[in-house]
Amino acid sequence: MTQETHVLVIFPHPDDETFSSAGTLAQLSDAGVPITYACLTLGQMGRNLGNPPIATRESLPLIREKELEQAVKAIGISDLRKMGLRDKTVEFEPHDEMDKMVQTLIDETNPSTIISFYPGYAVHPDHEATAEAVVRTVGRLKPEDRPRLQLVAFSNDAIESLGEPDIVNDITAYKTRKYNAFKAHQSQTGPFLEQLANPNAHASGAPKEAESFLTTETFWTYQF
Repeated sequence: MTQETHVLVIFPHPDDETFSSAGTLAQLSDAGVPITYACLTLGQMGRNLGNPPIATRESLPLIREKELEQAVKAIGISDLRKMGLRDKTVEFEPHDEMDKMVQTLIDETNPSTIISFYPGYAVHPDHEATAEAVVRTVGRLKPEDRPRLQLVAFSNDAIESLGEPDIVNDITAYKTRKYNAFKAHQSQTGPFLEQLANPNAHASGAPKEAESFLTTETFWTYQF
């Protein structure tokens, strides 16, 4: 793993950090690396309300905020920033305001690495808007001042278009930590948690794919 002085994590939704990076972040935390997580929204418009339901449309923002706090604690992140944007509207935020927010985070934390989404391969409009703001802002910095961009690509054509991931982290040793982070996000992860807990109880290949979330995390670096 690259020597890190501070890692800045920027994702738009509670649970983005868990699906993409919980094991890697737990590993960094155990190594004593300071981690700041800027979560742009509270996932107010998440489609799931729990299975069985544990939330209503009105209570979901508060529940997801508490879930985020519990997941971050399970991972080992001590600096959580709730940036106050609204779920499913990040794509409509003015670019200059998004970029200013990212630049302020960089100025405050002086990260050696930023973990976020890879533009064009992040699937969700809020993911893409976040990725684009990160790349735009870092791209304006002098090359010698740029933190490394360690980016997550979720789209099915990522490997075909980008090539094999630049970073493949074996997070098997952090399996329990990541599972506990998934468990914290219970309003959104119910059926997925069932697959993780009972990988042999299903006949399809889906459980194997779910299990891979607990053993491997992949990232691409961004070249300007």
